[in-house]
Amino acid sequence: MGKTDWKAEAKALKKKVRKLKDSLTSAAGPVAEAVSDAVDDVVAAAKKALKPVSPLAPASFPTLPAIKGAEFAAVEAGVRYQNRKDVMLVRLAPGTTMAGVFTRSSTRSGCVRDCQAKLAMKVPEGAGAAIVVNSGNSNAFTGKVGDEAVAAVTGAVAEALGIPASRVFSSSTGVIGEPLPYERITAKVPDLVAALTEDAVEMAAQAIMTTDTFPKGAAATVQGDGGTIHISGIAKGSGMIAPDMATMLVYIFTDAKIGANQLQKMISRNVDATFNSITVDSDTSTSDTLLIAATGQSPAAELKGPTLKAFETALAGVMRDLALQVVRDGEGATKLVEVRVTGAATDEDAAKVAFAIANSPLVKTAVAGQDPNWGRIVAAIGKSGAQAERDKLSIRFGDILVAQNGWRNPDYKEEDGATYMQGQELVFAVDLGLGKGKRSVWTCDLTSRYIEINADYRS
Repeated sequence: MGKTDWKAEAKALKKKVRKLKDSLTSAAGPVAEAVSDAVDDVVAAAKKALKPVSPLAPASFPTLPAIKGAEFAAVEAGVRYQNRKDVMLVRLAPGTTMAGVFTRSSTRSGCVRDCQAKLAMKVPEGAGAAIVVNSGNSNAFTGKVGDEAVAAVTGAVAEALGIPASRVFSSSTGVIGEPLPYERITAKVPDLVAALTEDAVEMAAQAIMTTDTFPKGAAATVQGDGGTIHISGIAKGSGMIAPDMATMLVYIFTDAKIGANQLQKMISRNVDATFNSITVDSDTSTSDTLLIAATGQSPAAELKGPTLKAFETALAGVMRDLALQVVRDGEGATKLVEVRVTGAATDEDAAKVAFAIANSPLVKTAVAGQDPNWGRIVAAIGKSGAQAERDKLSIRFGDILVAQNGWRNPDYKEEDGATYMQGQELVFAVDLGLGKGKRSVWTCDLTSRYIEINADYRS
């Protein structure tokens, strides 16, 4: 059966399932309820079969330490998806400090603009905070209607939690250009508030997924002066991933005692080497958001000196872990690739070369086909716009020296390169031989599955 026939069959089956569900809903009794549950199980199994988990996924969701002062909940609101949780809420204790980094897209969503405005506001003394996120609809490029949706959702959460609306931060992710059915979210706010608990962070991570095949989490601990400091983070992201963030939502929580200005400086310093160093398809989203919240509830003293430095190192590690999980879940990905550039005239030139290689469809399809076609790397270097000299650069696949001095290494064997390309995690190392500039970027291969996911995204 051709792909078009398969899609038609799938749509017809969806209609049949919906009709069956509707008839069961109007029926009564334990038999109807049992059959309805069975239908849900079949649909869930079919979806899982059609959406296999990335082969690069971790074995399981990590155990994240509870963050005192942060509570989580998730519910099914039917924003776009059925039979899955698609809205999550986080309640943060009074005194929580917050910071954020966002997409620089000129078509960024109403949620992003609202978050940016609120982070710039003066924080009311002792105010708590909240984060509310929906998947399935990005509420981007929806004009005044989108702004009204943001105000309605954040206002409903503020009223339910008894906090200022200026302290409710929202994110939306999913299809662009469709009005957000925000009434479905506001109707579920009481259920969200009632379900809040410190140990529901994994459920929250699941609720923010779109084309992701697995929930993403990372954690770290730091020994502070007087007690342990915990860091827990969750993220979503799979496609439309590129610098200036990605189609990526990231939420990091810590019980550290730290001011908002210090927190902002930390994530701003570390975002380039983490979330701005990943690319799946070179596309930047309208909704990219990184929010970090520090509840100050650890028994440890306020961060300073060596403990402050240790905390930043641990935070950067969590950010890097989450960033690489996003690439591991790249739509259709089967291989994780690090492009490591050294010897550039400047760091900026190193970045140009690294991203030219990482974003090259020719390089990425060669990786997918396990073809050690190093000539495509040469071409990407040449088109990057960075300073480069043929006779000074070298190229390696892992530890294998492929080319140097303007020519293929005489000792390089094609079969060695082919064997190396069979691995799931690859390193392409380029030294330009011109200076001390360097940059590492992470990407994945480009497979036919990427086309299928994005061609069928709205159907």
